[in-house]
Amino acid sequence: MNYLVAVLPDRIQAEAAYLALEKDSINSTILGRGYKTADEFGLIDPKEQAKKQAKLMTFWLVPFGFFAGFTFSFITGLNTFAWAGEIGNHVIGGLLGAGSGAMGAVFVGGGVGLVTGSGDALPYRNRLDAGKYLIVVQGSETLTRQATRILRQFEPENIQGYADT
Repeated sequence: MNYLVAVLPDRIQAEAAYLALEKDSINSTILGRGYKTADEFGLIDPKEQAKKQAKLMTFWLVPFGFFAGFTFSFITGLNTFAWAGEIGNHVIGGLLGAGSGAMGAVFVGGGVGLVTGSGDALPYRNRLDAGKYLIVVQGSETLTRQATRILRQFEPENIQGYADT
């Protein structure tokens, strides 16, 4: 499946482009105020991707951090918390390691998810937030080429094709 996304500055141009595509029997979708939202259409929310990535990393880093902290405390024989006793020191070392693993998951996992998890969805969401409209055409390569020719008449701010692999 191929996708074609065109950014148009206002509702009038978006509706005119939609009608021109419909005239040539090309189905399209308008995204913007009064039409489908980015969430309804399925554009990925980068914040949700960041949360997923952070949760996944937490699943691995917290237990690993506990094990690493416990092992470090055991091997070095540090008596950092005299009131906790020998076993208590190792457990506290493990808890501190688990806390470090959780921080790493949030900062690295969330940051990586925000930076890499969005693709082109974030710029499109920003344009929708700015009051612009998107025309999306889904179909074969031939159909998206035909739609490109029609949409270029409306001088879109941006027109981009994608191939779903």
